Amino acid sequence: MKVIINGNIILEDEMLEHGAVVIDKDVIIDILPAAEAGHYVKDADSVIDAKGGYITPGFIDIHSDYIEGIVAPRPTSMMDVHLGIRESERILSSHGISTIFHSLSIYKKDMFGHKPVRSPENVDKLIRAIDQTHNEKRLIRHRLHARFEIDSVEQVPMIREHIEKDRVHLLSFMDHTPGQGQYRDIEMYLKTMKGYQDLSDAQIVQVMEQKQSHDTLSFEDMKELADLAISRGIAVASHDDDSTEKIDLAKKLGTTISEFPIYMDVAKYAHGGEMHTLAGAPNIMLGGSHSGNLNAREAIEAGCISILCSDYYPASMLHGVFQLHQQYGVPLAEAVKLITVNPAKAVNMDDEIGSIQIGKKADINVIQMDDDYPMITECIVNGFTVSRYHYRVE
Repeated sequence: MKVIINGNIILEDEMLEHGAVVIDKDVIIDILPAAEAGHYVKDADSVIDAKGGYITPGFIDIHSDYIEGIVAPRPTSMMDVHLGIRESERILSSHGISTIFHSLSIYKKDMFGHKPVRSPENVDKLIRAIDQTHNEKRLIRHRLHARFEIDSVEQVPMIREHIEKDRVHLLSFMDHTPGQGQYRDIEMYLKTMKGYQDLSDAQIVQVMEQKQSHDTLSFEDMKELADLAISRGIAVASHDDDSTEKIDLAKKLGTTISEFPIYMDVAKYAHGGEMHTLAGAPNIMLGGSHSGNLNAREAIEAGCISILCSDYYPASMLHGVFQLHQQYGVPLAEAVKLITVNPAKAVNMDDEIGSIQIGKKADINVIQMDDDYPMITECIVNGFTVSRYHYRVE
């Protein structure tokens, strides 16, 4: 038995000050005031003193392409994918992320081959490696978010096979055609392409023209894939919605998550239509979107963003939430829901994880403060401490 004492416990809708959480094996068995936990402490195998800090659920990140940078630290350098996954979980657990949805992009072949980590062959390798983790003892939970670019017509058999083999845990449809969605601003698209890939202006124009003239999946093709996913309990998401019409179309597919809505009115429309709405936590830290789109903090204050993800920067989950609380007055329990129970609900995992509740899995973070700087000092997944740091804070 493991007991965490002397912490402010972030429950689903409130904070229990000076509380204790009791864990037996991989499950939470009691939540109570620390002053009443003496009998548990006496019999415990391990006692963790939160020292007045916070006790939160483990963070659930349903959109992260961080694994790409671990597996391919340089555009043309591909490390072993199994090694990359193991290294990623050591880093992610240190940021309090107990469940990660690796967001792998299903693209057609890159005409210039500048990002081999996104080649269909390497993505297939990564998908199979993520699936293999389910039969192994790992530090954190690994899941797959398959991001399907709708011009990748030739990749439909691959994604269908992975869905049927239960290797996919979230499916989203993307359209990065310049002139709409995330890249409605052509100048922003050109600037982004130059930052991501070492291409000449002529090559970038060639890529843009190819994307603007490509064949894409029909609505019927997308509906077939979406129906297959939904039939297996897999949530479906849309991506970069820039109009209410797109939201309506997405809902006809059975979509329940709108990722990165471009405008405030679109986010409000999606949220009002009972869709989960997702923004990037780096957007909070940067004070706005790096693409010039929706400001996540303003949308949260307007009540139309329900989930934050790390997107590309794992540390943003912790720091984005505390920035919302410290700088903008969002109650901490409300802010923490954006990275715990809300994403758990969106991907149909809230029966086991996402909140500190008796009977749920013991995925728990202990967070201590150095002035206004939050630090993960203990990350517990399935009842086991997988990451521990000792900060000297007076």
